Amino acid sequence: MRDERDAHTEKPGLDGRRAIVTGGTTGIGRAIAVLLASYGVRVFVCGRTPEHLADALERIEEVGEGDGMNVDLAVAKDVDRFFDAATAYLGDFDIAIINAAIPAAALADGDESETRYQLETDFTAYLVCAQEAAKRMGKGSDIVLIGSMSAVSRKPGSSVYIAAKSGIQGFAQSFRKELADEDIKIGLIEPGFTGADFQYPEFPPEKQRELIHADKMLRAEDIAAAVHFMLTQPRRTAVSLMRVETRLEHP
Repeated sequence: MRDERDAHTEKPGLDGRRAIVTGGTTGIGRAIAVLLASYGVRVFVCGRTPEHLADALERIEEVGEGDGMNVDLAVAKDVDRFFDAATAYLGDFDIAIINAAIPAAALADGDESETRYQLETDFTAYLVCAQEAAKRMGKGSDIVLIGSMSAVSRKPGSSVYIAAKSGIQGFAQSFRKELADEDIKIGLIEPGFTGADFQYPEFPPEKQRELIHADKMLRAEDIAAAVHFMLTQPRRTAVSLMRVETRLEHP
């Protein structure tokens, strides 16, 4: 008779948990929200455009339960609106996926107002949303930050975005230690080259499909799978950083 008692560690399930997902209406955030909903997590998402929100909620409701709203997290009042609405819908929540971001180019290619808005969205809103989430969470909770491999590769042409993602990298390490005694885990996932509308117009849908089939671009669902892995580890285990890259490099 097979004895597998010491072959597997106990892994907690997700059914019955409640999650917020910022930027949960498109790309990686949408894929995460849909996957979590399929495992029985009740989700509340946000995004900036009504059509994307409607699309995401339609898909979420095909596999589970969720709701959401349109906000711009670069606006302080919208952050408050989002968390108030999420709490009204979910009650207490124990998962926060901090993901909302916009493209940002080289510093020399934009003006001051563009740079400020990009940093408000890609950096300040990340920290503020993580802070607000932690205030409302209890023991046994998880905050997952979706960063970027740009913080590692640091290629030219996207210095503002790299600055934001590098900042998130450092913040996640320190924030994890600050909340460890509270039994609130902090994880950072840094995706590589991932297909999403984030990549338009340089990589339209047909080009993205070509690269995904050639193993040179990730699907958003690949990042969602990494989030699922991070969330289903024993509480003693902190998977604090995951980097998800394509097996082959794109040109």
